Amino acid sequence: MMKPWEQASGRLFLKEVMMTVPMTLAGKYFTSEAIFAEEKRHIFYERWIYVARETELAQPGSYKLLDFLGYNIILLRDYGGTVRAFHNVCRHRGTRLCEAGQGKLAKTIQCPYHAWTWDLHGRLIGVPSLDRMKHFNKADYSLHAVAVASWNGALFINLAANPESLATVLGGITHAFDAWNLGALQIARRIEYDVGANWKIIAQNFSECYHCPGVHPELTPISHYQSGETVYSEGICLGGYMEILQQGISWNGQLSASPMGSVAGAELERIHFYVLFPNLLLTLSPDYAVFYRLWPLAPDRTWLTCDFLFEPEAMAAPDFDVDNVAGFWDVINRQDWHVCELSQKGMQSPAYTPGPYYEWQEVGLIGIDREVLQALGHGENGRYHNDVIAS
Repeated sequence: MMKPWEQASGRLFLKEVMMTVPMTLAGKYFTSEAIFAEEKRHIFYERWIYVARETELAQPGSYKLLDFLGYNIILLRDYGGTVRAFHNVCRHRGTRLCEAGQGKLAKTIQCPYHAWTWDLHGRLIGVPSLDRMKHFNKADYSLHAVAVASWNGALFINLAANPESLATVLGGITHAFDAWNLGALQIARRIEYDVGANWKIIAQNFSECYHCPGVHPELTPISHYQSGETVYSEGICLGGYMEILQQGISWNGQLSASPMGSVAGAELERIHFYVLFPNLLLTLSPDYAVFYRLWPLAPDRTWLTCDFLFEPEAMAAPDFDVDNVAGFWDVINRQDWHVCELSQKGMQSPAYTPGPYYEWQEVGLIGIDREVLQALGHGENGRYHNDVIAS
């Protein structure tokens, strides 16, 4: 019987890797300030980063601030309905323009220091005593824009000067999840977590269920940890599905709403788990979706925002009970964060050395490592070499 990474296209890399024993990354990749600084420069400052759901900016003029790895960014919806992003920095003397974490703007953004004023397209439209300023052109002092794009109702930003389009980066997965109608979903519950672990440890924990029998006694009877198949094992999207052994993944074992979009057939008995590298973790159940946003704060600390998404019609039903789902996953999540923090503590020990991956259950983890090494330029063309990993 062929193994999952041999069944789908694009698995030659993994098949080749399995000829040797694939090893975990060296401890420095989870503890080093220097490595974390490299990740900021070459991953988080150059890749598309998931930041919010479109519904968080539902009204024209609404905005929220993103405090991300040294940058402070205004994410807003202008009065024409377009979502835009700008660095929260005055073009005069660098003052922060917006102070509250979220709110509603009139039709302008005004600096609280000297009252320079921009419209919501980022164009400078007002400067006090402009008639006394010589050789000054307002068009030269628009707000510094940040690239922003939407996919399935999710908003992404890219801090690079001239990034590839999000559609180009997503490539073949652009429409892979259309059946779930993700763009129409709304946030029914948000839970936030402050986890004492490196962001990669959390992403890798999400990518395997090898740990499930010992860590998640509530989950294992619902979805067997050896069920399902890996769908994507390299590239920006990593993950696959597991089989559901009852109607739904919830406290009562029932669906919490009708199946979303056009989900039908075999998908009614599957739950999908995907990492969209680097910071979106995506769970797709027949009746709901969960979007996890990883927000790295330090080599050993990550802030997570966990949104439980349902169709508006489901949320309007009189018997809708979001706790049936959110309460269940909150227990599972906290179990995960606990073992992630234990892994972080262990990797900080001088005694830690790389160990072997379990090839059948931990394919996605190898894919994450490969994306990291490739982005950082570690190893020959970013390939997964044990001598690089262990050093």
